[in-house]
Amino acid sequence: MIEFILCLITVLSAILALIQKDLLKAAILTGFSGGALAVLFQILLAPDVALTQAIVGAAIVPVFIALAVKKTQRVDN
Repeated sequence: MIEFILCLITVLSAILALIQKDLLKAAILTGFSGGALAVLFQILLAPDVALTQAIVGAAIVPVFIALAVKKTQRVDN
């Protein structure tokens, strides 16, 4: 049952990240998706994959997306 809930959280947060207008919110939702996948991998007894997913999918990718959004914002003159 918990596996189904984690899969649902992963899919819903990924879909919400795709349709989100605010790119910073999309970055946060991407982190939710990565974090849910990391927990799911841990439950499925794959701790090495879970650790990698937690570091990359829940931490590094959202931070890089947020930094890219911040660096490329328009400045109105």
